[in-house]
Amino acid sequence: MDRANSAAPLLSIDAVVIDTETTGLDPRKARVIELAGVRLQAGKLAGGDQFHELLRPADEAIPVETTRIHGIDDAMVAGSPLFADVWPRFGAYLGQAVVIGHTVGFDLAMLKRECDLAGLPWVRPRTLDTRLLAQIAAPELAGYTLEKLAAWLGVDVAERHSALGDAATTAQVFLALVPKLRDHGIRTIAEAERACLALTSVLDDQARGGWIEAVEAPARADAQRTLRRFDSYAYRHRTRDVMRTPPVFVAAGTSVQAALARLSHERISATYVGPSAASGSVKAADAAIVTERDLLRAIARSGAAALDLPVGQIMSRPLAAISADAFVYRAIGRMNRLRIRHLGVVDESGSVVGALSARDLLRQRAGEAISLGDEIDDAVDAHGLAVAWGKLPRVAEALLAEGISGRDIAEVISRELGALTGRAAAIAERMMAERGEGGPPCRYAMIVLGSAGRGESLLAMDQDNAVVFERGEPEGSEDRWFAALGTLVADILHEAGVPYCGGGVMAKNPSWRGSVAIWRSRIDRWIARSNPKDLLSVDIFFDLRAVHGDGSLAVGVREAAFAAAEGQVPFAKLLVEGISVPKSIKFLGGIRTEDGRIDLKRAGLFGIVSAARALAIRYHVMDRSTSARLAGIKALLHVSEMDLDALGEAQGIFLDLILSQQVEDIAHGTPPSNAVSVKRLSAYDRDRLRSALEAVASIDALVRDVLFKD
Repeated sequence: MDRANSAAPLLSIDAVVIDTETTGLDPRKARVIELAGVRLQAGKLAGGDQFHELLRPADEAIPVETTRIHGIDDAMVAGSPLFADVWPRFGAYLGQAVVIGHTVGFDLAMLKRECDLAGLPWVRPRTLDTRLLAQIAAPELAGYTLEKLAAWLGVDVAERHSALGDAATTAQVFLALVPKLRDHGIRTIAEAERACLALTSVLDDQARGGWIEAVEAPARADAQRTLRRFDSYAYRHRTRDVMRTPPVFVAAGTSVQAALARLSHERISATYVGPSAASGSVKAADAAIVTERDLLRAIARSGAAALDLPVGQIMSRPLAAISADAFVYRAIGRMNRLRIRHLGVVDESGSVVGALSARDLLRQRAGEAISLGDEIDDAVDAHGLAVAWGKLPRVAEALLAEGISGRDIAEVISRELGALTGRAAAIAERMMAERGEGGPPCRYAMIVLGSAGRGESLLAMDQDNAVVFERGEPEGSEDRWFAALGTLVADILHEAGVPYCGGGVMAKNPSWRGSVAIWRSRIDRWIARSNPKDLLSVDIFFDLRAVHGDGSLAVGVREAAFAAAEGQVPFAKLLVEGISVPKSIKFLGGIRTEDGRIDLKRAGLFGIVSAARALAIRYHVMDRSTSARLAGIKALLHVSEMDLDALGEAQGIFLDLILSQQVEDIAHGTPPSNAVSVKRLSAYDRDRLRSALEAVASIDALVRDVLFKD
């Protein structure tokens, strides 16, 4: 883990847990006589990866009273090396990892003293203290010794007062504290540091004892230092922008010779094999691929006889595919992970609509951040998902530094939130199979709603997901299976770093799962109702996007929803009745704030998004993103064009400013929100903000004018 990655989740931390045994308790006089460490990788104890060494304090006897505590006497260390001989190896063992300890400030002070005495350089590592973290998680405990914490958390204590035993116990205590800290809203390294720094009385007592401060204030990482510079093209363009279309298909019975001729004629390096090559409408699950390398290998193996073989005998399946809406960096990452040079490109229903080769992507480079997407796809549990998810703020910061707009970065975040949800569903399926509950009872689609569906998620998000399945009644066997799936998905996402939805919009809840027939029935009820309270959270359903399973089910339900709502003015009116844009500009042009910040979601984003969605539903504009909806309405109606453009620009400004603030807050251990500090804005950004707030001031009148237009 990069030391500067403040946003890294505690759940997936890479760290070394250390402990020392010494000749006394005063770090200004004592010497280190035992040094140990155990490693955590991705939030799990790395068995066997440990460091342990007894040390001989030069020209100093070990006091009898300390020997009574740890059992180490002069005879035991007589043949042991000096600290100066061991420190280079221990420093290499620590590397750039976060260091964790119980009352770690004492250990730091001891290590620094030994380095000073030996004339060795000392660099303070980034640290966390289990004693401080425990006080945050359970301020009511009577004491915070290692024994008391182990007993409270159910951790076995072995070899107490030996450096290695205490380091191992401390590691288990830390891992047991992580979910308790999460319950207090503390998920990342920087958030833990910030919370620890609030325990000023404890830190002051430790400082008076000569200890080094157990934690340092989190500082914003320099994107150019923590993340190699990369070509942002891969984060701004999608596979549909670079794919070859239409894809070239041949039948399984086509000869190798004919396939070679087709490759030569089309100037391509691979062709797809499918059951309905003539129509070109082939699901990725039913398709295969034959590359030029496959053809050449067949000829090398069988000689001229290979030319008469059908390609069905040498094709590869299943076809590795990627969504047409996926960003280019995901295609690069997937090819790297699978060690392949070709991908099929599929639409939302899973049909192959394009072809992508390594040649198409050769000029695109995206550095180490390219692994983000496929690390999510490779994850096998919540820990693995958290490892990947923890990189997202760094990617966002680097993209901001590259000058990429908040709107474009929000699309990247949204795509990965969708991928995270889809992967959580796949993991949940496996877990259910392992515990004897079987596989899915019918076809289904896991979908994301709201900002994730629109491609407008930022770094302060929670879960908004639902399930559409092929058949089944409420409380029936199918519904019960998907209820269990939804519960697992919600728990996995919450553990990985995406909190439960406060409004309950999660597939584990009955209102957000159902068969195709149930969803169609719900849609009819929504449109027929007249009470806006009954429509709470319904609007985000129209933003839905499938992220796992059979996407055609989700496409069908969404199309049915838009078809049913088209022209239904009363329904669209109800969707915008809750819009209330506060007056954020003062009489003399100042910006209204609370505690120096303005909540830009409440002050502007919510109104723009809601208005654009309601108008899109009213006029059957099927686009998902707010900007595309506004553009579609403008093109369709040719009214209020300047006002619609102004709203689109305002949304972009709000996204820019919120994202920049979130990156800043995360780096300093403040949970991200939609509230922006006006004081930190440049004069230019204040002017942009003022113009955006002025644009949304007229949103009510604009909606009335457009909503009721014939």
